[in-house]
Amino acid sequence: MLKALCQSLCLALPLAANAQPASVVFLNPGLSTETFWASYTRFMQAAADELGMTLRVAYSERRADLALSQARSILSGPQRPDYLVLVNEQYVAPEIMRLSRGTGVKLLLVNNGLTASQARSIEAQPEKYAEPLGTLTTNDDEAGFQMLHQMVAQLPRDSFPVDLVAFAGLKTTPASQRREEGMRRALADFPQVRLRQVVYGGWNRQRAYEQAQVLLERYPDTRLVWSANDEMAFGAMQAFEEAGRKPGRDVLFGAVNSSPEALRARIDGRLSVLMGGHFSLGGWAMVMLHDDAQGLALNRDGLREHRVPLLQSIDKAKAQRWLKLLGRADYGVDFLQYSAEGRPASYKYPFLTSPVDY
Repeated sequence: MLKALCQSLCLALPLAANAQPASVVFLNPGLSTETFWASYTRFMQAAADELGMTLRVAYSERRADLALSQARSILSGPQRPDYLVLVNEQYVAPEIMRLSRGTGVKLLLVNNGLTASQARSIEAQPEKYAEPLGTLTTNDDEAGFQMLHQMVAQLPRDSFPVDLVAFAGLKTTPASQRREEGMRRALADFPQVRLRQVVYGGWNRQRAYEQAQVLLERYPDTRLVWSANDEMAFGAMQAFEEAGRKPGRDVLFGAVNSSPEALRARIDGRLSVLMGGHFSLGGWAMVMLHDDAQGLALNRDGLREHRVPLLQSIDKAKAQRWLKLLGRADYGVDFLQYSAEGRPASYKYPFLTSPVDY
């Protein structure tokens, strides 16, 4: 009996030694030089390193055609990953879901999920598409709502009525749409705030700068500038400063993202409101994929779609704290402590229900 036990153990050891780490490819929709998506990748890599997973990132440089070409190459290649993480930026997800059917590669959508019309189309012909493990998006609508509320709260009482201009991202990006919807919902609480115009800056600083120059001529009394990301806010800010308007005094700027530049601008008051924290979503996705690879159900709560409340208001104290953490390779996060491995069946991922404070 002892001999049989030793033989079984010896046979098992090589299998354990040769076990391959779970492999993940992330189709990053952003520019490789873009601060937000670069920090997003860095957080994912920190999670992968600690969780013992391999991560490869392909930047599509904000080109839908390149994203689809990369997906085809990944899904038809000889060394397919275990998981493909993708973003429904510019509505590319359904085609990637179609390409992945029958490949054995598991899909996870992050940041931008399927639109309602896309979901209906897929439900009508499910045999054509691979079903994703799940979808993780952030509380973009609430961020857009809270950002305008906090901006208005900082105005002197004798300021009203007041003019507002807004910079959204792309019409084909669900996250941008939700942030704008949140802003418009907040307007119902402030009839004394006049939304003069919404422009689509494409997340781009230079484009927003040029748009802001036109908006300033058109609406010279603008006091509030709402922006769906930090790059557009800084582009608009440059135009206002060149016109002699001081950020934080003559005009209030609100933005989304927690880049070092945005955190410093929040500290010095050039940004009056800042919402951030969603750069970490990819890292939490890695925790869940790690658990799936261990045979633990990713949708342990019975849900496939999660709206994760990562976007939070960043005050000056939090901005200073986050700036310090950005200098650490692991962001000061112990990713393993969030895993469901070794936990009771009732365990729920804490990042799915409340913001993670760093």
